[in-house]
Amino acid sequence: MQLPSFKVVPDSLRGRNVMVTGSTSGLGRALALACARAGATVVLSGRSLAKLERVYDEIEQLGAPQPAIAKLDLATAAAPDYDALAGTIGREFGVLDGLVHSAALLGDRSPLEQYDVPTWCQVLHVNLTAPLILTQVLLPHLRKSASASVIFVSSGVVQNPRPFWGAYAVSKAGLEAVSSMLSQELAGVSSVRINSVSPGRLRTPMRAAAYPAEDPNTLPTAESVAGAFIYLLSEASRGVSGQCVDLAHG
Repeated sequence: MQLPSFKVVPDSLRGRNVMVTGSTSGLGRALALACARAGATVVLSGRSLAKLERVYDEIEQLGAPQPAIAKLDLATAAAPDYDALAGTIGREFGVLDGLVHSAALLGDRSPLEQYDVPTWCQVLHVNLTAPLILTQVLLPHLRKSASASVIFVSSGVVQNPRPFWGAYAVSKAGLEAVSSMLSQELAGVSSVRINSVSPGRLRTPMRAAAYPAEDPNTLPTAESVAGAFIYLLSEASRGVSGQCVDLAHG
């Protein structure tokens, strides 16, 4: 799907509550700041409280709506942690209008024949299983919104499989399957729309870890793709669901 040209303006997400996982660095941080600039009340989620507090302070300095912090380590969180988070969202906000699954692990860049199995399991859990669990527990709050939006962050390695991408590629392929199935299951019975976005090559810490010899200055910034996410989170995309948006070829 090719998105219409969309410029982020201050009121694009005014009055909407949006949760962004992995919001302490890379794409997640860029999206959290962009959502705040667009007027959303942003729920910052990540595993490092100190880093979450830094992004919190950045948003406050923007003069945007006061954000919230939802510390959650997707690698170790158990059922009570997810339930506690959902309970807090319910008490503090009542309704959730947007959920962006940006948190992810790269894992090993090694042949499948030699791939470390514990690392495989951890990457699949953080990148695939945890987003599903989080969506499940937050769906009751998303359903309360008149036009809620869930975005799964995918990758170009799904459409263009390459060697040595291991658990990361498998997890992103699974995430696209989850996105497609969930959008179909909710169609006609819920106003919650589900989409996935493949942002393409970006100047992020994960990209640097995957391609250490690459010059980061040759890559677009994470901020450059924020407009597509804001569009999908906003009322402007009402009715758009079940799409996989490839920004690298959009």
